[in-house]
Amino acid sequence: QVQLVESGGGLVQAGGSLRLSCAASGSIFSIRAMGWYRQAPGKQRELVATITSGGNTNYADSVKGRFTISTDSTKSTVNLQMNSLKPEDTAVYYCNAHTIRTLAIPYDYWGQGTQVTVSS
Repeated sequence: QVQLVESGGGLVQAGGSLRLSCAASGSIFSIRAMGWYRQAPGKQRELVATITSGGNTNYADSVKGRFTISTDSTKSTVNLQMNSLKPEDTAVYYCNAHTIRTLAIPYDYWGQGTQVTVSS
């Protein structure tokens, strides 16, 4: 099992910055990738950024050049540096950990979510 604790959300003006952090605990050895997803009211949950245990990153087109995802040396903490924030970035942001269970079965864990609000 994996537990995810998110922090760093809040209210910021357009053009400002926020840094989200997600700390994983439990079966850390099973984590193969971590990432951030977001969901705005009335919209589907969407991928923001992911990073694999091998260091490969993937970003949504809407955040490329503005957001940066990174992990610590143990790959148990994932951060999302968000710069040049726009009102359309307003959403609940969820931390994700993609793991491999016994018998090579993949499984995704999710954090509780943290609110990011960008005012114009």
